Amino acid sequence: MFGEFAELLENVPAMGSLYDRLQMTARRIEALTGASTHDAVVVLGSGLSRYGAQLADSVAMPYSDLGIPIPHAAGHSALAYSALFGKNRILVLAGRVHAYEGHPMEAVTYSVRAALVAGARNVILTNAAGGCGDDILPGDLVTLTDHLNMSGISPLMGENDERLGPRFPDMTDVYSPLLRQKAHAAAHEVGLHLKEAVYFWWHGPMFETPAEVRMARALGAGLVGMSTVPEATVARHMGAEVLGLSLCTNRAAGLATGRLSSDEVIAEAGAAAERFAALLDGLLPAL
Repeated sequence: MFGEFAELLENVPAMGSLYDRLQMTARRIEALTGASTHDAVVVLGSGLSRYGAQLADSVAMPYSDLGIPIPHAAGHSALAYSALFGKNRILVLAGRVHAYEGHPMEAVTYSVRAALVAGARNVILTNAAGGCGDDILPGDLVTLTDHLNMSGISPLMGENDERLGPRFPDMTDVYSPLLRQKAHAAAHEVGLHLKEAVYFWWHGPMFETPAEVRMARALGAGLVGMSTVPEATVARHMGAEVLGLSLCTNRAAGLATGRLSSDEVIAEAGAAAERFAALLDGLLPAL
């Protein structure tokens, strides 16, 4: 039954515009959770999906039931969770699809857009990233201050639907100063330290070359990665406040002592799972 809903969304273009399909997914979330709205959405990055499974008294929803594209990258789940954190009803997306999987930008950003249509006004985007700043080391938790998009891809290309946002959205504060303050306060409460950095997006799937990493460093980036920027862009397009949280899982190419691998990323994310969970547990009730 639920799979039929996802198939309907994906395979019947005559159903309507992106806006219409987002409305259908939002209504599906409401029907499955019994919650008329969600206050925030959290997207869990590579190796961090287990956080969703640990949530007590949550409602788990397969992406296929919601018409959300299914991730296939290692370390990503395909489940959404609805849970209360204090008075805040939070939608937790345990995994994302990426441009490097061959998805169009509409698919890459669909889950975040749907959460915003479902009422979320705060977006927390997490990821595993390579450190290229001198002070960004494996195991560090980092809040994003800005990003660099050198991919040549924008999720806002094409015809603009004014019901979702303006043609030319302002990107001065992509990552909310207020949410960054709340993240630092939550980290302090649980005995953690957050660093800050600019995030450099390559769409992958190959890791960056040493020359590309040197360019990222020269442009002021402290982290390099393959996600987050498209979702942050559409969230700001729709007027939401965005917080970017990175876990540095490795030093980037040319700075690392050995060769890079996805196994290293997943292992480091697993090692940081307890600290990452403590940070979110402290932050989400305070949004």
